[in-house]
Amino acid sequence: MDYAALAARIRRWGAELGFQAVGIADADLSEAGARLAEWLGLGWHGEMDYMARHAALRARPAALLPGTLRVISCRMDYAPTLADEWSALTDGTRAYVARYARGRDYHKVIRARLKALCARIAAEIGPFRHRVLCDSAPAMEVPLAAKAGLGWQGKHTLLLSREAGSWFFLGEIYTDLPLPADEPTPAHCGSCTRCIDVCPTQAIRGPYRLDARRCISYLTIEHRSAIPRSLRPLIGNRIYGCDDCQLVCPWNRYARVTAEPDFLPRNGLDRAMLVELFAWSEEEFERRLRGSAIRRIGYERWLRNLAVALGNAPTSPEVVAALRAREDFPSALVREHVRWALERHGAPLA
Repeated sequence: MDYAALAARIRRWGAELGFQAVGIADADLSEAGARLAEWLGLGWHGEMDYMARHAALRARPAALLPGTLRVISCRMDYAPTLADEWSALTDGTRAYVARYARGRDYHKVIRARLKALCARIAAEIGPFRHRVLCDSAPAMEVPLAAKAGLGWQGKHTLLLSREAGSWFFLGEIYTDLPLPADEPTPAHCGSCTRCIDVCPTQAIRGPYRLDARRCISYLTIEHRSAIPRSLRPLIGNRIYGCDDCQLVCPWNRYARVTAEPDFLPRNGLDRAMLVELFAWSEEEFERRLRGSAIRRIGYERWLRNLAVALGNAPTSPEVVAALRAREDFPSALVREHVRWALERHGAPLA
């Protein structure tokens, strides 16, 4: 079989399915695995026990799919607009949701397209050994995408592309097909430290060194218990994820607006008010966020995050009344954050 010609066709089929870039990497992650082990040794993964539990699988693609020789890495842009976001971040009455989470759950979109790509390959060459991944199994998607030539790892640890910045999702196909591997892309961050300097919680401890325990994305999504009191004021109005390090990155001037309708904002999450979202019932939360990545944190953590943001909001009768309405909420986690927020507004506790 002419595998070089097949690789070219795979790139073309990927583009037809809506991927903006497709690259091919070998399966050697020894260097990335060593960096992962160092990061885990520092304890910077916080409550993400699964990172340590499946570390060996992440560094060895063949452990996930025996016989893996190559990884097909695919990029799909998600930014519905490249408009300035700082006005939303500086308006304490508004809720800030990271851009990637405002539309449909990307896992579903990416996995469906990857499966379609595999079906197209199989239709051409017959059955082949493969496994589709999109945050669905332990994988090191950024190092793999970098090896596949889709970009380089920025100092904030996200993948960067000269042509597309960083507003994109990644997905992978592990396969035993001996496709020709692409050349990695050299890093182009130079001496820039804007992502490090802007981090509200100083979670980026240095180039390529992220302490997840301080990261707002981790705190509002992965962290299951109480958010440390010292970090709550620094979270501002960010209720799900954080985009600051991407917003200041000079390479994002080349980012592209998505053509995917699934990634357009739903439920007004690009302009929602904190008080409005905090008033949602659990039934409303489940109904409105069905098909959204946000739904996986559950209603309890949704209210926890909103309580923190309301604690950081400008004091007003509406904000205090909203918090009062949840002061006796059944969840101890929510109650503790609500009471902290009320204290921030100088409102006496019941």
